[in-house]
Amino acid sequence: MKHPYKYTMMKQLISCCCLVLLLHTVDAQTLTIAHCYELARENYPLTRQHDLIAKSRRYTIENIATGYLPQININGQATYQSEVTQIPVKIPGIDIPGMDKDQYKLYGDVSQVLYDGGVIRQQKKLQQISSEVEEQSLEVELYKLKDRINQLFFGILMIDEQVKQAEITRKDMENMLKKTEALVANGTALKSNADVLKAELIQTDQRVIELRAMRKSYAAMLGLFISSNIDENTELVKPSLPSAAVEINRPELSLYNKQIALFAEQKKMVTAKNIPRIGLFAQGGIGKPALNMLSNTFEGYYLGGVRLNWSLSGWYTAKKEKLLLGIKQNNTDLQRQAFLFNTGMIVKQQQTEEEKWQSLLNTDNEIITLRENIKKAAAAQLENGVITGSDYIREANAEAQAKQSRILHEIQLLLSGYNLKWTTNQ
Repeated sequence: MKHPYKYTMMKQLISCCCLVLLLHTVDAQTLTIAHCYELARENYPLTRQHDLIAKSRRYTIENIATGYLPQININGQATYQSEVTQIPVKIPGIDIPGMDKDQYKLYGDVSQVLYDGGVIRQQKKLQQISSEVEEQSLEVELYKLKDRINQLFFGILMIDEQVKQAEITRKDMENMLKKTEALVANGTALKSNADVLKAELIQTDQRVIELRAMRKSYAAMLGLFISSNIDENTELVKPSLPSAAVEINRPELSLYNKQIALFAEQKKMVTAKNIPRIGLFAQGGIGKPALNMLSNTFEGYYLGGVRLNWSLSGWYTAKKEKLLLGIKQNNTDLQRQAFLFNTGMIVKQQQTEEEKWQSLLNTDNEIITLRENIKKAAAAQLENGVITGSDYIREANAEAQAKQSRILHEIQLLLSGYNLKWTTNQ
């Protein structure tokens, strides 16, 4: 015998699971443009470069930082000389040995930077900014995805609306055909009137077939971008018109700024690498001769001290290097200004487009109302035998065209709004 409490709990659990599955299914059948942006960015192959750039930056900066650690070198050499140093004085009774012409040396050298003019610190800054330039360049490429998503997303929305309108038109035609066939059966209408309506129904069905094939193509392309399956049951949520924006905040501007900053840091590096360097050093090894130049035996030795390095030849080109970097900075700034100018022109054009579609949309409802009234009158006239089926089809098509125009204007208005949003990145 089943325990009633356990049986009730099992029913509740099954109901909850079914509800969760139902909600998941419903959610899976709807798609917003914001979600498309997110999925496209996540699934685009270039997105994985962010991790590679971050790892490359970390490893490179860690390698640069080793410049603060003691630097160890092992050196060795074996030479044969044509002449050696000799003492030109002979003292009776004292034999002063001469140096051998074959000489050997094996030693280790340890050096520790005390002051490098800021070269290592500047190298780390340069690497950091270079990585930021790479990342921003990647952001520029990824940002272009939104424009491609816009065209596909709103293309599908427009097709969906056209299919809906075509189906409404088809139902009107079917109703009119039934009435006409009844009139033909009663002998009050010509059979040709019914044939005209049947032909129009077939053409409407063909139009729906074309639209659905086009939607399938658009959905396949959008599905590739977001790595999801989009079928005829997937509903794309029509977004609201975004608020107007005129301030340009595109990722390209940040890229230009980072490039200019990179050139500024490179100028600092030119100065840093021409500053004297001070460090400690220690050397120890074995040689023949060692520190005693008159000894012809292998002996160990060591020495240490403070070392100063200063390459003065770098100052020959330092001024020109900075001038060249300044030219690159100015050139990048000019590119930035040109980008702002061209983008500003596009913004003006898109604002005009948006105003145009809004104005057309404002008059569409009035046109549709008039066309509906004309079609109703034509339907009554067809039923009374005043006009032919072709005359009715002309008025019905005019009404359908008016409704198609409203659909076009509505979607174009949304697309122009989102194009403007993409252009300004607001």
